[in-house]
Amino acid sequence: MKRALISVSDKNGVLEFAKGLRKLGFEIISTGGTAKALKEGGVEVIGVSDITGFPECLDGRVKTLHPNIHAGILARRDNPVHMKQLSELGVETIDVVAINLYPFKETISKPNVQLEEAIENIDIGGPTAIRAAAKNWQDVAVVVDPADYEVVLSELEKGEVSLKTKQYLSYKVFEHTAHYDALIANYLREKIGADKYPSTITRTYELKQGLRYGENPHQSAAFYAEAIRNKGTLADSEQLQGKELSYNNINDISAAMALVSEFDEKPTVVALKHANPCGVGEAETIAEAYKKAYDADSVSIYGGIIACNGTVSAEMAEELIKTFIECIIAPDYEPKALEIMKAKPNMRVLKGNDKVFVKDMITTVSGGILVQDADTENYNELKVVTDRAPTDKEMEDLLFTWKVVKYVKSNGIALGKDGATVGIGPGQPNRITSLNIAIENGGDKVKGSVMASDAFFPFEDCVKAAAEAGITAIIQPGGSIRDEESIRACNEAGIAMIFTGMRHFRH
Repeated sequence: MKRALISVSDKNGVLEFAKGLRKLGFEIISTGGTAKALKEGGVEVIGVSDITGFPECLDGRVKTLHPNIHAGILARRDNPVHMKQLSELGVETIDVVAINLYPFKETISKPNVQLEEAIENIDIGGPTAIRAAAKNWQDVAVVVDPADYEVVLSELEKGEVSLKTKQYLSYKVFEHTAHYDALIANYLREKIGADKYPSTITRTYELKQGLRYGENPHQSAAFYAEAIRNKGTLADSEQLQGKELSYNNINDISAAMALVSEFDEKPTVVALKHANPCGVGEAETIAEAYKKAYDADSVSIYGGIIACNGTVSAEMAEELIKTFIECIIAPDYEPKALEIMKAKPNMRVLKGNDKVFVKDMITTVSGGILVQDADTENYNELKVVTDRAPTDKEMEDLLFTWKVVKYVKSNGIALGKDGATVGIGPGQPNRITSLNIAIENGGDKVKGSVMASDAFFPFEDCVKAAAEAGITAIIQPGGSIRDEESIRACNEAGIAMIFTGMRHFRH
């Protein structure tokens, strides 16, 4: 008679699976809570202790860790020596192993969980048994996912589980245990404050959704989320309306969320396109902030992304639906605002935290990844380096614009005035071209604005162009060997300039 070992923490579907196996003539070996649930469901069960001749002990820490179990799993049926040894030892083979592991993820996801509780939910016997079964995949069907119960039963009803299915189930085991162990390692690394950049690093993610395509239609793509979701991440947001998110939507929303999270004193709206801000506005109301962001670049906002740091009002929603917006994300929405936005049923409406949680940043490169701290700091110190100090009004605009330029692709320039961006120049191979783009985009609004540069000026050309455009104050990191030339040009033009001592390249 064939045998199945069943021991699961997730009991969804296990009773039906066990009944199906019994109908096919299998004996069921089980442990603890699973054995109890199966017996209560009318399934005849052999206790694991009856197989091992050894009682479950140490509060259930030791159950299946025994040669009578593992020899029955690992023996190669096509190896006469293996089968002879089983016969001599009085061990019977185990043909199906259905195990899923202690709920470690669910345990550490609970608020204020203690280390001791987390440790007790690290499974030992389960991973050992399923890895053994997966290693001997030709002879043992191993099931770690309740979704696979049906396919195993259906193939057994036809005679046996196919080698193709067994191999697939084996692969799923190692994917499952790798994910499980990565969760444990990452939890303990954070808990004990181990090395920030260890000699090896293993991250684990879970599929959140498939995507229609990647950056372009000929590229396939999917969205994976961190296994332990942190508040303030895009993966933690809720979509309330609209089409399925695309790869580019997700990338852009993430960038917009990061920028809007810099602002917390006033209602602020960020308009973003192709990972670059195209308009940012702050005001006394969210509707006024949106109008400022829209007016900053009414051309580029078309088909863009909107991120807000406050509740979207009906007044803002009325303005929002007047143009084509791909997505909007905000902490909340007035009920009437949601009703109004239904006029644009394809517009993706997301509810998510405006304070972005970022532990570190990962970028893929050919053959590897780059890992770095998130750029959460804004400046070392603010140092006036020109004869003229900024006015209070200029200082307010400088700090506003400095937050914006931090999220503009390098070389990045941002112009701002009265709590709104005037012009943005992103991602050019030289800084003067970025500035010229920002000035051209800003038009007549540039006069009287201030400028932020994500890195220092290598030459005085940017200062001279700023003076010609009517820019009155500049904020930049400083640190060029030609800083004095830029300072002198500012003094000659009557421009106030501040050094921050901190660069904000963004690639």
